[in-house]
Amino acid sequence: MKRAMIKRPAAGFTLIEAMVALAIFGILMAVGVPRMTEWLSATRAGSAAGFYAEGYAMARTQALSNNSQSRLVFTAVPNGQPDWQVDICVNTTDTPCTTDGNWSSTTGGAAGATGAAAGYRSIRRSGASLPPANLLIVTLGPDSGSSVYFTPVGWVDTSRNPRVTRIDLAPHASRAGAFRASRVALTLAGVATTCDPSAAAGDSRRCPE
Repeated sequence: MKRAMIKRPAAGFTLIEAMVALAIFGILMAVGVPRMTEWLSATRAGSAAGFYAEGYAMARTQALSNNSQSRLVFTAVPNGQPDWQVDICVNTTDTPCTTDGNWSSTTGGAAGATGAAAGYRSIRRSGASLPPANLLIVTLGPDSGSSVYFTPVGWVDTSRNPRVTRIDLAPHASRAGAFRASRVALTLAGVATTCDPSAAAGDSRRCPE
């Protein structure tokens, strides 16, 4: 004899449970999205500091590797962040580095260069992937120059002025507080470090005076 099958209601959300779940989800989104946006902004700003620190390091490395003078040149880009390029020059009586045409380019080597230096072509990096100017403000300093020169031993050439030995990165006024300002500072020995210009005295993140 077959027993009658008892039908049970299908399990699922009631309307009230669904509304409660949506309310909780909305609260989580309201709290989490701004924090996520802030975190992403800080991460992208940090990558920008690394981008410019790489330019300094590259220029110093090329001077040492090729036993030549080198320079890091920044190029302004409309509505974007500056690009950079590393050139080298072998300073001789016939090819003085005071003449711009004796420096390497992205398509040709430095005038009079021999050995490994003869095959060097300038390295250029674009800032197009960095946060836009309406999010991140990049300021070259401390003077109004657009380049910095290195001697064959990797030190900053102090005879060349003005020179860019500091790059400040800060949030745009419309994004104040989105992330902490930072700075890429270059020492006279040619070493670039990333620091916090607002850090208190004694803080290891504080920028050198």
